[in-house]
Amino acid sequence: MARRARAGDAAALSPKLRVTASALVLACFAFALLALREEIARPLRTLANLLGGLRRGDYSLRARGARVDDDLGLALHELNELASILREQRLGALEATALLREVMAEINVAVFTFDQRGQLQLVNQAGARLLARPAERLLGLPAAELGLLPCLECPPVHVIVARFPGALEHGAAPGERRWAVRRSDFRQGGRPHQLLVLSDLSRALREEERLAHRRLIRVLSHEINNSLTPIHSIARSLGRQAEREPRAPDWDEDVREGLDVIARRADGLRRFMGEYARLARLPPPRPRPFEVAPWVRRLAGLETRAPIELRGPEELTITADPDQLEQALLNLLRNAADASVSPERPSPNEPPQAITLAWRRDGDELEFSIRDRGPGLARTANLFVPFFTTKPGGSGIGLVLARQIAEGHGGELTLRNHDDGPGCVARLRLPVTAQTPA
Repeated sequence: MARRARAGDAAALSPKLRVTASALVLACFAFALLALREEIARPLRTLANLLGGLRRGDYSLRARGARVDDDLGLALHELNELASILREQRLGALEATALLREVMAEINVAVFTFDQRGQLQLVNQAGARLLARPAERLLGLPAAELGLLPCLECPPVHVIVARFPGALEHGAAPGERRWAVRRSDFRQGGRPHQLLVLSDLSRALREEERLAHRRLIRVLSHEINNSLTPIHSIARSLGRQAEREPRAPDWDEDVREGLDVIARRADGLRRFMGEYARLARLPPPRPRPFEVAPWVRRLAGLETRAPIELRGPEELTITADPDQLEQALLNLLRNAADASVSPERPSPNEPPQAITLAWRRDGDELEFSIRDRGPGLARTANLFVPFFTTKPGGSGIGLVLARQIAEGHGGELTLRNHDDGPGCVARLRLPVTAQTPA
C-alpha cells in the first residue's frame, strides 16, 4: 500500500516538475540569447559609431579589440585602417590648402575666381591691391562693376591694355599698361567657375629695358674706352715731344707710328659703331616664296674653309625673307667653320671635318641645323650678349643678329654641345608654311 502511495505522489508531481524544468530551460535559453545578442550588438554599435564619425568627418575614433580572426573584428580592423588613411589625407589636404593660401597671399599676381553669374568669389591680396579695395568689399560684386568683364570675354591667353586703380600703388606712372591675361574654367560644388589671373607686363618690360641699357652702356663704355685710352695716351706723348727743342731725331717716325695707331683705333671704333647701328636698324622681314635647296647650295658655297655636307629635301618651297635668313645662316656657318679650323679642336693636325647643314619640315615649322666637330661651347651664358666675343677680331653680333632675324620671323635659335661627340649644333626653327610643289 505504501509503495502504491509513493508511486501515486510521484505521478502527481511529474507535471509540475516538467513545467519547472521547462521554465528553467527556457530561462537559460533566454539568458543565452540575451548574452549572444549583446555579444553581437556591441561590435555592431561600435561599427555604427565609427561609420557615424567618418560621416561627420571625425577620423580620430578607433575600435578597441579589433581582431582579424573573426568577421566582425576584421570589419572593425578595416574601419580603423580606413579612418587612419582618411585622417592622413585630411591633414595633407589641410596642409596643401594652407600652403596654397600662403602662396596666393605672397605672389605678386592678381588672382580672381568668378561663379557662373559672373560674381567674384575669391581674390588674393594682389588682386585686392590692384582694384584698390579690401577683399571683403569685393566679394560678391559682378565682373562688370570691377572692370574685369573684358578679361573674362577675351581668349584664354591674351594680352590687354587696361588701367586699374590700384596699379599706381606700385610706383608706376598713370595711364594704361599691358597685362597678361590667363583664364580657365573649373567646377566647384558641381557648378562652373572661372579662374582669372592678371600679371603686369609693363613692369617686367621696364626692368628688362633697364638691364638691357645697363649691359649696352657697359659694353659701349668698354669698347669706347679701349679706343680712346691709347688715342689719348699717344696724343699726349706726341704733344710732349712736339714741345721739345730741338726735336728728337726719330720724331718723324714717332709721329707716323702714333698717327697710324690713332687711325687704326678710330677705324675700329667706327666699325664697332657701324655694327651696332646695323643691329639696331634691322628692318622687318619681307617674306616671299623661294626654293630651299638651291638657296642653301648657293649659301654653302660662300664658306670654303671647311667642307659642308648638305642634307635635306630637294623639292621644298617656303615663304620667308631669303636675304635675312641668308645673313643668319651665313653667320652660323662662319661660326661652325671657325670651330672646325680652330687649333683647339680634337684633331688639330688633321684636315677640318665636314660641317653638316641640314633642313627638314617638322609640321608647320622648318628647321635648319648646322653641326660642326670643333671644340664645342665652353661658356653659354654670354652667347647672345651683344658685342661679347672670344674670337680675335670678332664683332660679337653674329649670334645676336641671327637670333634677332629668327625671332623677327616668329622662330627661335638655339645652340648646344653634342651629347654623342665633340662639336656644337645650332638649330634655327621658323614657323613658316612649307609647300611641296605638285
